[in-house]
Formats: sequence, structure tokens, C-alpha cells
Amino acid sequence: MKQPHFLLAGMLPGLLLWLCTFPPLLPWGFFGHRLINKMAVFTLPPEMITGFKPHLEYLSDHAVDPDKRRYATHFEAVRHYIDLDHWGANPFDSLPRDWTQALVLNTHYEIYTQKGDTLEVLVAPGTTLDSDSIRLELMANGKVLQDCLIPAEVYRAFVIEHVRNAYYEERRLISCAAWRKLPGTESFPLDCESSIALEPFSIHGMLPYFLPQIQYQLTEAFRLRQATRILRLSAEIGHYIADAHVPLHTTKNYNGQLSGQTGIHAFWESRLPELYAIEQYNFFVGKATYITDIQGFYWDIVRQSHLLVDSVLRLEKQLSAVYPSDAQSCFEERLGVIVRTPCTDYAQVYHKSLNGMVERRMRAAIQAIGSAWLTAWVDAGQPELTPLRDTVAVLDEQNLPVRSLRVRPHEE
Repeated sequence: MKQPHFLLAGMLPGLLLWLCTFPPLLPWGFFGHRLINKMAVFTLPPEMITGFKPHLEYLSDHAVDPDKRRYATHFEAVRHYIDLDHWGANPFDSLPRDWTQALVLNTHYEIYTQKGDTLEVLVAPGTTLDSDSIRLELMANGKVLQDCLIPAEVYRAFVIEHVRNAYYEERRLISCAAWRKLPGTESFPLDCESSIALEPFSIHGMLPYFLPQIQYQLTEAFRLRQATRILRLSAEIGHYIADAHVPLHTTKNYNGQLSGQTGIHAFWESRLPELYAIEQYNFFVGKATYITDIQGFYWDIVRQSHLLVDSVLRLEKQLSAVYPSDAQSCFEERLGVIVRTPCTDYAQVYHKSLNGMVERRMRAAIQAIGSAWLTAWVDAGQPELTPLRDTVAVLDEQNLPVRSLRVRPHEE
């Protein structure tokens, strides 16, 4: 689709006013997400900014909603990261870019028989992305009892129906009748009593897979003129896009726990922006642009972030080895609570060694979020946003139940 031409929004006066009045204390860890979402509004063309600007506070405050859901639902946490190094030295060559295809190659099953036996169904080793067919193997105690060859599109449809929308469920039930509808599995086995799908893929993160999904949802909200849904999804996609720009959201060593640097995630993502973003960073990132390849766009963001992981960890490791140990961590009062945090002087040295990395990633996130909003609006037919401008956005609190869920240590 041809990229539309827009005039630059007259954003300077409002932007400067907001920067001068930004509240100095925000909830710990949420500062960056709120700032990035708010600044993204100023990248929009005039046709959009008239609808979005009245909701600056909503888009900013609700930028943190996905983080609030981590403690209430099983499916939320995996949307915020992807452990690329779990998938080998060259994950971008081996990982499928399509979510359904990832599930096709990585889902396995257990079948429970009426005799009390447990059998496994696995995708045969060596199956590739461009296969015309998928070979399934029925196994018991590590031995293949039976196998069958299924047309790839038929098996893909099976995965879509029974697995794709249930990645957050630990045990996804599949009826024995569903198996027997697949060509070649009619006797898989005949005395099947029940079956479950086991999907071990998403536990290692699905951030670049989820971003195209929520992009589609936002496009549909624009197309259907659903003003409140547009605002909610705009705020939330901003959160996930910002996460994709954080290098430590792309590695299994996400908090330095594997390299003796526990706490580095909050150091890079929260402490440094809070110290330097308002006074030192330049957030005039230019205008949003139309995204021609949604899937490629989001994977490229993750790739760029992953290339920075080594520098993020190595520079702090080198610094901690020569900097006085008793001057690395300090205690400060934040919102009435005493917290341990990297000392200001230590943070300054680390920030300087990063040579502008945090600012560049924040700037890129702002531009990417504006571009995602713009693209969804254009793909929806560029609807008139007057209803959005006139919508009263209610800043509702998400009173979600707090459950005992496994979350990343830096998120506790």
C-alpha cells in the first residue's frame, strides 16, 4: 500500500508545556512506559492528533495496564519478552516468524488410553517450515509405534482450532474424535479416552508474535469506529512495543541472573530513564510513518534490541569490577518506601559508557508506537476521528485478582 503523505503536526508548544509540567514522581518502574506513550502522540499527523491529544493522560496512565495483568492471568507475562538465545546462536535463521507455524513445529500431545497407558504424539524431527506435509509420530517409552503423513495445511488448521488460541492454558483438552478426523490418524489409538496438547514454545516468550496480533485488533477497532477500544488498544500496544525496544526483553539472562548482575533490568530500563530522560534526552523524533510489513517491522525491532544485549551486560560487568563496591548501591525513599537502587554517581558512569543507548531505544520506541497507531488507522480506511476526540476516557482501575503466578524476578 502506498504510504500516505501528511503535514507535520504543530506539536512544539504543547510538547514543551507538557515537559515542563511532568510530575517528578511516578510509580516505580512505570515511568518509561508512560513517558514513551505520551510522546508518541506528538508523532501523529494532524488528522489523528486531534483525536488522540485530548486523551494524553489516558494513553499515558494506561500504558502500564499490561504489567498490572501479569499477576492476574497466566497468559500475560509471555507477551512481554522473547528469550532469543534459548533458540541458539542464530535464532533469526531458525525461528519461524509466524505464530501458527511456530506452534505447528513445537506442539506435542499426550493421549490417554482406556487401558491407562499414556502415549505421545510428536512432530517428527527434521520437519521444516516449507514442508508440504507434517509427519506425526505416535510414541510409547521413546519408541515409535506408528506414524502418519498429514498435509501441512490440514495440520495447520488442526493447530489453529485446538492449540493456537490457548497458549496460556497448561493442559488444552483435545477430543479423541478430533484426532480421528485427521487423515492417517484414525487408529491413533482406537481406545483413546482423552488427549491434551502441550505447548512448550511460548514459555520462552512470544513478544514479536503477539505484536502483529494486537496490531490487527487495533486496526479492527479503528475500522469499526470503536472509540474506547481504540484508546485501550493504543495504550496497550504502546507498552508491548516499548518492551520490544529493551535489550533485556530478548534474552534468557533478562535480569543478569546468569552473569552475577541481578538487578540490571531495572537499572537499565527504569533507573537511567528516571535520572536522565526529562532533562537530557531529545524526544523530537519526527513524524510517524506507514509500516508496509507489519511482521518484519516488529521482528526487526527485536533483532535490533538483541544486538545490544552483550553491550548492556558487558559494560556494567566491567564497571562493577573496578568501581568501589560500597558506592554501587544506595538506599532512597520512593513514594514513602525505602528502596535499594544503583547510586546516582554509579548510574552516571554506566549511563555514559552506554553512549546514548537508552535514549536511542526510547526515541525508536516513540517513533515505532506512533507508526503502529498511524498504520492501524490507515489500514482501517482513515476513519474520521471526531468521535474519538469527543469520547470521555474513563481512567478505570483494573482491580484484578492477585494470584501466585511465576513472573520474571525483575517484575516482582
